Amino acid sequence: MKPQGNTLRFPVLIADEGLNFNKYVFDDPKVLGRQLIEAAGGRPVGEHVAIAILPNGDFEDIRLDESYDLRGRGTEKVLVTRSDRSFKFKIDDSDLEWPQACISGFVLRKLAKLPANYNLWQEIPGQHDKKITDTDVINLADAGVERFVSLIDQTTEGDAIPSKDQTYLTGRGYDFDVIAEGGNTGIILKSVELPAGKFNHEIADVLILLPNGYPDCPPDMFYVSPKLSLAGTGQVPKACTVEHHFGGRVWQRWSRHNNAWRLGIDGLQTMIARVRTALVEART
Repeated sequence: MKPQGNTLRFPVLIADEGLNFNKYVFDDPKVLGRQLIEAAGGRPVGEHVAIAILPNGDFEDIRLDESYDLRGRGTEKVLVTRSDRSFKFKIDDSDLEWPQACISGFVLRKLAKLPANYNLWQEIPGQHDKKITDTDVINLADAGVERFVSLIDQTTEGDAIPSKDQTYLTGRGYDFDVIAEGGNTGIILKSVELPAGKFNHEIADVLILLPNGYPDCPPDMFYVSPKLSLAGTGQVPKACTVEHHFGGRVWQRWSRHNNAWRLGIDGLQTMIARVRTALVEART
């Protein structure tokens, strides 16, 4: 066995706990679990385990003296990790444990006993939530307790907004209304705190209009009420002079555009982050 070689015939990708994959090749198609651990530098060998990552994302333990056949479909993947501790995480409101640092989306789904039409999302502080596929491998040793939420994949007829967005808004404590008018669906975030000392008001309602085809199609501009002007100068921020009528109210349109939109990932959490950024960066 040697890393990055081309003369031997049976390749395997071996990852350490940091999910760093290195390619090794063996001249024998059947290797022992301890050989895989040694290849990854796991010392002492008896305190590590080798775990085969199957094509569907499932995990399969390989015992130290168990023979593992590398003659699979393409390059096999194996994870080597310590076995002397457990890792805690949460899925929705359930506290769970896993005996290795790394876990796949497939295994997470099995532990959570999710229905087939539900997806898992990983909460990442300060960033957008990340959708987890069955074949994704997550490092539970990262700082902090890992948190995951399960969301239905598709809404049923009559749902005003996707359940992922509903879960996000209620989970973050937003007070909001959903209003359908003239073929448009509007999400009104009520009493949103504004950047301290920035405007002539400390709070305002924010309107986000969802386009037809949302969430595949991104929202564009947003709207606030009451009308905002910059504290100190009294001037209206740039590109905020147009009025818009919706839900029996007059809104100040904030013309802010961003064409970057990731299907299956972005949603109201993305748009709200843009709103907050626009409010902080507002100028004349």
